[in-house]
Amino acid sequence: MRKEMLMNVLQPEESRIAILEDGVLEELYVERNSLENYVGNIYKGRIVNIEPSIQAAFVDFGVGRNGFLHVSDVEYQYYKHLVDGPDESFDDEDEDEDEKPRGRSRAPRGLDRTSRGKPPIQEIFRRGSEVLIQVIKEGIGNKGPTLSTYISIPGRYLVLMPGLQRVGVSRKIGDDSIRRRLRQQLKELSPPEGLGFIIRTAGIDRSQKDLQRDMNYLLRLWNVIVKRIRKFPAPVDIYEESDMMIRTIRDIYNSEIENIWIDEPRAYERAKEFMKIVLPRAVDRVQLYDGKEPLFHKHGVEEEIARIQRRHVPLKGGGSIVIDQTEALVAIDVNSGSFRQDENAEENAYQMNLRAAEEIARQIRLRDLGGVIVNDFIDMREERHRRGVERALADAVARDRARTKILRTSPFGLVEMTRQRIRPSLRRSVYEDCPCCAGTGQVKTAESMAIEVMRLLMFHANHQEVTRIVVDVQERVGAYLNNKKRREISQLEEQYEVAISINSLSNVTPEHLRFFCTSESGTEIRFSSPEDSKARR
Repeated sequence: MRKEMLMNVLQPEESRIAILEDGVLEELYVERNSLENYVGNIYKGRIVNIEPSIQAAFVDFGVGRNGFLHVSDVEYQYYKHLVDGPDESFDDEDEDEDEKPRGRSRAPRGLDRTSRGKPPIQEIFRRGSEVLIQVIKEGIGNKGPTLSTYISIPGRYLVLMPGLQRVGVSRKIGDDSIRRRLRQQLKELSPPEGLGFIIRTAGIDRSQKDLQRDMNYLLRLWNVIVKRIRKFPAPVDIYEESDMMIRTIRDIYNSEIENIWIDEPRAYERAKEFMKIVLPRAVDRVQLYDGKEPLFHKHGVEEEIARIQRRHVPLKGGGSIVIDQTEALVAIDVNSGSFRQDENAEENAYQMNLRAAEEIARQIRLRDLGGVIVNDFIDMREERHRRGVERALADAVARDRARTKILRTSPFGLVEMTRQRIRPSLRRSVYEDCPCCAGTGQVKTAESMAIEVMRLLMFHANHQEVTRIVVDVQERVGAYLNNKKRREISQLEEQYEVAISINSLSNVTPEHLRFFCTSESGTEIRFSSPEDSKARR
């Protein structure tokens, strides 16, 4: 399998990174440089409000929006004077923080930790209290960023976690003998007391020297952070994550990636310098792309990016999946289409669902979908087939760096799952709601708009002072009114003694509708009725 990493950073407004396996796009990262990205950054903030009803505090950390800090993300040091005994927020099975593509902290576990002896948040903090926080999730919509006091700073092979206060091994390393070896290897580095370290999967085959170099780098960085914490009052930024290019090399690059192609000279030099520090033996794999054809076009990535924005995704051999994204969840429907592999309907459905499960995992990863995801697979009667599809979906999402959880098939044949939401999806980052349809994907027909105009004409014409009404509509609506509603409009003019003009405009939206009413003296008459406010959009 040939694996490559492509970095398109020619446009100053946007950085894009694609990972290809045998020429197929498997991972895509897009970051708008014009938008602030706070995930992974560490700040010294100030508590501005406490909400006991939801056991959360709102923190001003100097970016213009208050962050959300739940009690489950409050580290032991902030409440150790209120409880007896050691911190139980971490146990022997709670050693994670391996793949951290955005430098994020430990994900919240809802109310799970509050059952482990944590006092209420109103007893831990007061308004005005200073707190060291890390952004673990970008704000989506009107919601502010999600914060945590469990600080984590990723290196190439290790993660520094001051709140852990011991050494650990990534949960993604399943072999017990390897875990024991790595734990002992980490203890031999003699990390300072009071600081915790977790070894990542990238550190499995690394030498003691490589791990020591990574630890020294993290310790130097932590010393700088501590000095800034002591020197500056809240709110202030303490530590900012590296840009996406450096983060991706640090967190995603491995020996399977044969080449890293970068299409901008200065970015290429920065990447080489970083590789010399963290992985000097792999510096030669960083290559400058200077071809005339754009990098993503040469490898067919632009076409693939265009396809992953579509609602309908065809599958090889027939069939398709349809992806609908809403505010609260994502609905994915599997359609068999022309897929036929066996004369048995049950076997056909099973094979179709297996193919769909693999593509669903890929599309979720590429589109960076998060939250609740409901998959409507083709109905299968046999229990073994249902379990087989569940396993196929679980295996396909196993490579995903975001945490996922998959439930068993429901009685209605639905497979529900959740995926960690770190930032808005690719669709929400690149697109905006259509001003014509307000994001619904549909607009009223010309006939519907014409009927609405007629109702409003009757309302406005009935006003005693109105002598002239001018209506601005889209040209198709205007054509309908002038051709099919001309007689009714004339009757209104005679009945109410008003002059009605229909203006057809070509450069407006299909639902554009504006009424301009005047009296005999030419004075404009404004209406405050609900209908009129609707007409003035």
